[in-house]
Amino acid sequence: MDLASVAGIVSGVALLAWAVVSGGSWGIFLNLPSLAITMGGTFAGTLLSYPLGKLVGVLKVLKQVFLKREVHPLELIATLVRLADRARREGLLALEHEVSQGAVDPFLAKGVQLVVDGADSGMVRNIMDTELAFLEERHREGQGMFETMGALAPAFGMIGTLIGLIQMLQNLDRPDQIGPGMALALITTLYGALLANLVFIPMAGKLRVRSSEEILIKQVVIEGILSIQAGDNPRIVEEKLKAFLAPKLRNSVAARAGGRGAGKERGAGKEQGAKKGRESKRGPAAAGAAGAAVVVAPSAEGRRASGPAAAEKGGAA
Repeated sequence: MDLASVAGIVSGVALLAWAVVSGGSWGIFLNLPSLAITMGGTFAGTLLSYPLGKLVGVLKVLKQVFLKREVHPLELIATLVRLADRARREGLLALEHEVSQGAVDPFLAKGVQLVVDGADSGMVRNIMDTELAFLEERHREGQGMFETMGALAPAFGMIGTLIGLIQMLQNLDRPDQIGPGMALALITTLYGALLANLVFIPMAGKLRVRSSEEILIKQVVIEGILSIQAGDNPRIVEEKLKAFLAPKLRNSVAARAGGRGAGKERGAGKEQGAKKGRESKRGPAAAGAAGAAVVVAPSAEGRRASGPAAAEKGGAA
């Protein structure tokens, strides 16, 4: 859930409600004919601009305003560096296991599968760039629908105001009805301005931001896949992909890499310390065994030296 979108809608409605209630009765701001003219005209104009199937799918597009994708560039770069390291050690065919598990992004899985299937780099880039281009086009259609609504809502609000003014002018012979008639006429303009500037145009802007974030993710994937196919060193792959990020995020990647390196060094240091400890424990035992051998050696020589003496004694006897 995108808290910024929810907070924007809630705070905007709350502030408008407070302004309406504090200025008098809120009932004068409710007029069903004015709302019907503004909303009905906006959706009618949108139906003329887009096919029915695309307009029905606007609810699916609307979901992207309030739901935030969890794919983060830092996590994606870490995944690509891991795949590059595995491909460099075990070969490109080892990456097929990553795809079969389904633990990676579908776009990334498609690129890895193309590489495993033996497609050359030009074909891989062509296929993935084509998919990215049409993805961007679909995103522009969703943004365009809300931009169209944002442009039509104030226009139909003004049309409703004109209708109200025409009806009001018919009653110029009754001055007591001019004021209320003018107020009702202006409500449609208020509805159109609110719908455009609080709902439709901000939603189009949020969809544009979401689209740019997703396109950045896809571009990182394409560059990472081509680097893996070329057999680049994992560190080079990481540096290439960090170029897509803002400096602040690049520092986060470097900090993560430093943490992984420090962890490996600590692990190596612990292993080396344990090895030295085992050697130090074996040292006294080995020294004792060597000393015993030294002691045993003279006794053996003594026995060999006493051999001739014993023989001479035997001969004398």
